[in-house]
Amino acid sequence: MGPMGTTGSGQRAYIGSFTSAGGRGIITAAVDAETGALTPLHATDEVRDPSYLAPAPDGRHLYAVSETSDGAAAAFALTEKGPALLGAPIPVGGAAPTHLALWSGHLLTANYTSGSVSALSVRADGTLTEPAVVLQHTGSGPHPDRQEGPHAHAVLPDPTGRWLLSVDLGTDSVRICEPDPASGVPAIRHEVRLRPGSGPRHLAFHPRGDHAYVINELSSTATPCHWDATTGTLTPLAETAVLPPDAGGNHPSELVVSPDGRFAWVANRGHDSISVLAVAPSGESFSLVTTVPCGGHWPRDLALHPGGRHLYAANERSGDVTWFSVDPATGVPEAGGSIEAPAASCVVFV
Repeated sequence: MGPMGTTGSGQRAYIGSFTSAGGRGIITAAVDAETGALTPLHATDEVRDPSYLAPAPDGRHLYAVSETSDGAAAAFALTEKGPALLGAPIPVGGAAPTHLALWSGHLLTANYTSGSVSALSVRADGTLTEPAVVLQHTGSGPHPDRQEGPHAHAVLPDPTGRWLLSVDLGTDSVRICEPDPASGVPAIRHEVRLRPGSGPRHLAFHPRGDHAYVINELSSTATPCHWDATTGTLTPLAETAVLPPDAGGNHPSELVVSPDGRFAWVANRGHDSISVLAVAPSGESFSLVTTVPCGGHWPRDLALHPGGRHLYAANERSGDVTWFSVDPATGVPEAGGSIEAPAASCVVFV
């Protein structure tokens, strides 16, 4: 039947994990569109610590970081038998890549330990070249252990595809990139500062494309920002706590937004919960509705099925992926079930 699924169909889920902690590498699972249930089909451990994954828009290829000290990225062809590795992983020129995205003919990786973003060119057959450029971040923050230097944690294109945003936990900032007119490789245009010590980790856009939401790992907050795609200008607004004041130690990992823009959900490591945030009609602010248990321990990633009806938490330390049905009126997730996935770290759909 050829490549599995089509863009946005969600017929298959791919689960990344840490092989160094007992993970199975990349698990392929079938998705029941009605219930959200996952059924494991296949696993491959050909790449070390494929902690984050990114599918190609055409649904024919899958890309993975290798979150190791020497840092690499790998390309896979998606087949009925599971992901097939396309050659050896390519060194990214940075340490511990934690996140990746496809943009402007390149695969971008956010390299946490070295505090840089690498751009690998993507060939027509889906394979990767060595980095065309490595963008080194500079700076630090007030946290003595986590912000002694830059720590790039996420890269994400804006909805127009013109800009790339890179989120740095170590420098409390987001950098805005666009392709260099002469070479076509990404170049940093400007840097936007967030509150010192907040520790920005990931970012998601409102479906209208006029606001972006930064989840802050060190402060357990989310920062709505106005986004001007004409000029590539990100303007931070007021932070909102993602947990009640008495919640204790917590490290949020991910934020996702509903397709209608009415709700956002946050995965909380430590509190081991999913926060439900109501998004103001303007898109400029949040209010905390409630929290629900994530169904495991240490949810490193939170993913929304393309249909918008089901949420998935990759619970790293309990070694499972749980799924939830979302009430469209209230935004509150209801637990549905789980599968075993040792050292799970992300979930994506094709």
